[in-house]
Amino acid sequence: MARLILDFPEDQYCFSTQLTVRITDINGANHLGNDSMISMISEARARFLFEYGIGESRADGSGIIVTDLATTYRAEAHARDQLLFEVGVMDFNRYGGDITFRITRPADGRLIAMAKSGFVFFDYRQSRVVAMPGAFRALFPRVNWLD
Repeated sequence: MARLILDFPEDQYCFSTQLTVRITDINGANHLGNDSMISMISEARARFLFEYGIGESRADGSGIIVTDLATTYRAEAHARDQLLFEVGVMDFNRYGGDITFRITRPADGRLIAMAKSGFVFFDYRQSRVVAMPGAFRALFPRVNWLD
């Protein structure tokens, strides 16, 4: 199987946040485990959405649902490492797009991982995908469209 390569345009990152690797995030090989990295990516996504005033779920029953996640690892991270999560959006379509992540360790500048999380807008009451709200689209006018 071909290796996954994630590389995103520098100008699409619009938010950053730092998270600390906890001792409970360390696996048997003594580095940050895949399951914990996914949790950290989810936390960075939630912080990004909150910063832009976007609820992952709203009172009207609609919200955002993750459709896929791809992650590539470039270096190990260890307990108490501070990691910088740079977050962006790209490749919008009628229903959603991609949230992208570049994860680095500022202490030494090492790239730890890259990730992409696909998302769509979803009506939980009707259990169906719905069109991206215009208000969301307006927050990111420079994002490229695939449709």
